[in-house]
Amino acid sequence: MILLKRTYLGWGLLVLLMLIQGKSKAQNTIREVNNGAQSGLTYDNQGKLMKKNKQDSLQHRDKYADSITLFFRYYDSTRTRSLDSSINDYDKRGLLPYTYENLGNLGTAARPLLFSPILKAGWDAGFHQYDPYKFTIENTRFFQTTRPYTELGYALGSKAEQTLNFTNTQNKKSNLNYSIEYRFVNSPGLYRTQNSSHNNFRVTSHYQSPNKRYECFFIYLTNKHASSENGGLADVSQLNTISTGLSNPEQLATQLGTPAVFTPNPFNTTVNTGNVYKENLILYRHQYDLGTKDSIVTDTSVIRLFYPRFRVQHTLQLATNDYQFFDHNVDTANYRTYFNYYPKNIDTTSFQDHWARVSNELSIISFPDKNNQSQYAKLGAIIDNMKLITNDIATYNYYDISTIGEYRNRTRNKLWDVIANGRLYLNGMNAGDYQAFISLKRELSKRAGSLQIGFQNVNRTPSFIYNTQTSFPVLPHSPFAKENTTHLFAIYTNEKAGLKLGGDYYLINNYAYSDSFFREKQYVSLFNVLHLYGEKTIKLAPHWNYYLDLHLQQATGHAPVNIPQLVARNRIAFEGNFYTNLFLSTGFEVRYVSNYKAPNYSPFTGQFFYQDNYTFTNRPDVNFFFHFRIKSFKAFVRAENLNTINTKTFAFNHYNYKLQNYAGTGIWMRLGIWWNFIN
Repeated sequence: MILLKRTYLGWGLLVLLMLIQGKSKAQNTIREVNNGAQSGLTYDNQGKLMKKNKQDSLQHRDKYADSITLFFRYYDSTRTRSLDSSINDYDKRGLLPYTYENLGNLGTAARPLLFSPILKAGWDAGFHQYDPYKFTIENTRFFQTTRPYTELGYALGSKAEQTLNFTNTQNKKSNLNYSIEYRFVNSPGLYRTQNSSHNNFRVTSHYQSPNKRYECFFIYLTNKHASSENGGLADVSQLNTISTGLSNPEQLATQLGTPAVFTPNPFNTTVNTGNVYKENLILYRHQYDLGTKDSIVTDTSVIRLFYPRFRVQHTLQLATNDYQFFDHNVDTANYRTYFNYYPKNIDTTSFQDHWARVSNELSIISFPDKNNQSQYAKLGAIIDNMKLITNDIATYNYYDISTIGEYRNRTRNKLWDVIANGRLYLNGMNAGDYQAFISLKRELSKRAGSLQIGFQNVNRTPSFIYNTQTSFPVLPHSPFAKENTTHLFAIYTNEKAGLKLGGDYYLINNYAYSDSFFREKQYVSLFNVLHLYGEKTIKLAPHWNYYLDLHLQQATGHAPVNIPQLVARNRIAFEGNFYTNLFLSTGFEVRYVSNYKAPNYSPFTGQFFYQDNYTFTNRPDVNFFFHFRIKSFKAFVRAENLNTINTKTFAFNHYNYKLQNYAGTGIWMRLGIWWNFIN
């Protein structure tokens, strides 16, 4: 009770702080800045054309203006984007989308319900169970803003589950921007030895010289994922028996962890049995442009233009990755009974891989059309150096030499968007790996929407977790052949009709997978997976909307993949704009996953592995939501897992199962707010 009071006190102080900050006279009116090239425009430090005279409009903007021009683009992208202020889909704010499943607690190992092979050649450590909780280079945003912008988010769930988000970005000058992001996730969980704690921190900076020739990008990010592992329940029948009258699942025995060291304290993030993964990364990209100058003279100003035609680009990346599993309270009997494993040390078990990586990329880029910076050709080379230290004892050194090529062209009329890129590993640890990708998108018309088709082929060395030099206790057969995946895809989008249709076709050879807690295998036969999906918004009545998300997938033959044939999400919502500033969306959402043989999970190696003995028959997940937005304030109130109600006892203890020995939770309440400020 004291812990809960402290938690709600912290919640109240945070809301009070936001109320004080919210008294600012500035209103958060965010306007999207469209990309394009027009006469009288110059390139800003995002590679986008904009009006500019002798006095820089960003630097000398009226500080008392009641609006903000804010946009961003992702790393290695030329397309500008605006912030999303919608409230009807919690997936855009939560950490796990509905197409993912965890082990029953936010922050625990998660896996996709849709077939998702690794489509990246080269080095890969093989630990992906915490990927949805990570900050990455790919999801890094570089902002451009006329005024300092801050966003705060806080979510509180049952059992003192907490999520904190913080983002701040500002332009110190018109050509210099920096941003800071922080995210904290902590959840004690419903069962013994299930607490998780994740910390993500990221700093970015972007600078362009006044003459527009030199430009640099900086990223520093760190991810720490700490999650206790309980191996699942020792006896799941205790949850399935109504007569037990079980009121506290924390009392149930688990396959890993001991009661003596377990505590549900939300402020205790110590992991005694589980995984701790750490990542630190620094990326610095700088480039110099050669091109032509021009200017437009009017009666009152001179508009100066610069057209890049040739670019020299260098990217330096430094990274360390630390993957560790440890159990400081080894129960030898449980290890033998549940995992058929005999620990060498009867007191403590530990496995650790530590990686240090340095990557240097040198590229040249050509811009065929000076008026279209979204069209360019790129050619370069990359040298990767890697060091592995296993259990702080053995040291191994590796390297890779590869070449890259890329072509992009988003036409000035925005009708065509072409992306083609590839990478070939010439020498080193992953020699012979390659990846090739091409995508063609056509805007049919405003009424007809757009169509995108694409092709991808990846030839890759299986992840290092399959290598005998890892310290983790895997039993691979030798040698592993290179895994080859061909991916064909098509996407049709019609925003006016609220419709999106798509399909993915995968053709896989030499598929590497796990089939037990410690054993890795390779399926050498060729097999394919077909995935079809659709999204549709249907207006039922004034203020009543129905949203359908549907996925169908099928693997051929006896391929060792665990995927449900059907994943569907249905949402019916009452929503609209009321009383000028109130935007409301409330209703129910139902997620259905068809019966299938879901994979099992190895807490020691972090791998979800194939099993063919246990079939899941869960109820559909039912959630109630009440979301609203008032100006820049957004709030989300949710009651999840209403489907767990027991019709005989009217208690919420009819649990769904995530994996064979991993049960979900009963009704789960969440309250979250997101508030953005203009300083």
